[in-house]
Amino acid sequence: MREFVYYSRTAPTSGSYIKEDLQESGRIDIAIHTVIATFFLSHKIRTDAKLHLIFAGPPTPPRHLEMKPVTEGKTGIDKIYLAKKDVSSIIKKMLYKYKEGEKKEVFPGFWIEKKGLLELAEELYKNKKNLYILDPDGEDIRKAEIKENPVFILGDHKGLPQKEFKRLKEISHPISIGKKVYFASHTVAIVNNELDRREI
Repeated sequence: MREFVYYSRTAPTSGSYIKEDLQESGRIDIAIHTVIATFFLSHKIRTDAKLHLIFAGPPTPPRHLEMKPVTEGKTGIDKIYLAKKDVSSIIKKMLYKYKEGEKKEVFPGFWIEKKGLLELAEELYKNKKNLYILDPDGEDIRKAEIKENPVFILGDHKGLPQKEFKRLKEISHPISIGKKVYFASHTVAIVNNELDRREI
């Protein structure tokens, strides 16, 4: 199982903050594209991936949205119908369904809770996950050893917060997808492709 952690310092933490213009809604559009890059293949949803979204925007940060879509069973009972056009409304509904002090499963395979980036990373590290942080100065992913059950951590267009970045580098292996800076969603697609080619 591969996992991705996407951090956004501007993505809203309340459904009411997501407007029709997604770019003006704390750049929630980047998170949506990251969801699509994580799970969508041509005519198929990945079953080998999990995504953690950490939103640190207004009004009440942070929020941790965990996604591992259920693909088996009856739609509306065992799973929800997931299409590219649905991602925005799913995120919005997840934010609306947040309950203080609780990790709530909003839909089958979709949870929300209050948890920050470093807290999640430390938790994954303690659970013996192999953490990799996307860093332009990191080791080339094509040369790096990628261990089983990897977790890849990346930030939005503003990058990861510096105060957490130092600790993240201590518990993870910095890797790079090359010298050019790509969109977060493109980065996820490139990492997915590398793992697919290695059959990890």
